[in-house]
Amino acid sequence: MERKYSHVIVVGVDGAGAFIKDAKTPCFDSIFANGAVTYGALASNPTISAECWGSMLLGVGPDVHKLTNGIVSSEAYPSDSPFPSLFKRIAAVFPDAELGSYCDWNPITAGIIERDVKISTATDRDTQLTPVICDYIIDKKPDFLFIQFDSVDGAGHRNGYGTKAHLDRITEVDKLIDDVYNATKKTEIIDDTLFIVIADHGGTNPGDGTGSHGGWTDGEKYVTLALCGKTVKHGEIGMANVRDLAAIVLYALGIVSPEFDESGWTSQVPEGIFDDPTVPLYKDISHLTGAEPRISKIPHTSELV
Repeated sequence: MERKYSHVIVVGVDGAGAFIKDAKTPCFDSIFANGAVTYGALASNPTISAECWGSMLLGVGPDVHKLTNGIVSSEAYPSDSPFPSLFKRIAAVFPDAELGSYCDWNPITAGIIERDVKISTATDRDTQLTPVICDYIIDKKPDFLFIQFDSVDGAGHRNGYGTKAHLDRITEVDKLIDDVYNATKKTEIIDDTLFIVIADHGGTNPGDGTGSHGGWTDGEKYVTLALCGKTVKHGEIGMANVRDLAAIVLYALGIVSPEFDESGWTSQVPEGIFDDPTVPLYKDISHLTGAEPRISKIPHTSELV
């Protein structure tokens, strides 16, 4: 399969859900003005970080990868897993690829990416980590870079998701996203880069000054997915799931995805992103995700994570 992009950069905003649409995000709005965006992509169920980030990087649902916050915080991801990470899949095709994982929440790097894959890593709080990320982009021009910012989720837990404090933190992280994007422009790889912003889950606002997530209410399960690049269509993305990030990245780098299998790989390229008739029609996996019906008003949350 032909390689569409030399570089893919993913910025994951933990806990942002679909609330990006409610916050002041001039940088996000500018970056994706001509891109493909949805605020209705589905998180993994349960809407917890390890389950969602795991689905994105592995291309399978939580019932298959079975990762939890406790597991990724204490165990290495098995190098012989039948569901290798994006990093391992890319390295198998492009052994010399420059790969990076720069995450505030380090269990993503330590517990969802195999230890035998050569990658560049760093971990720190969002604001301190961003200059390091920018230097890495300028210096190494990575083939694939995964970034996770965590402070928005922290603001949601402390204040409630969708509150002013939560939205204000999204606005601050918007500036960090712009820094990353500008570093990609500075190093002159932007024209051959697929740039993606995605959230893992949202959260609740019970009105008591705190928030949580893990359930399947609208505020928890609907998330932002936005892409821009030379082959990206301008408009709204169709039905999508966070696990689809894996298929999107492989497609962009010209790597064939595994066969769709309801008991395994269920990552797909959503409709409305690329004008490419060779992309298979999107299969509805609502029956696998607990998303039937897609809109649920039943309050259901887990403990704080």
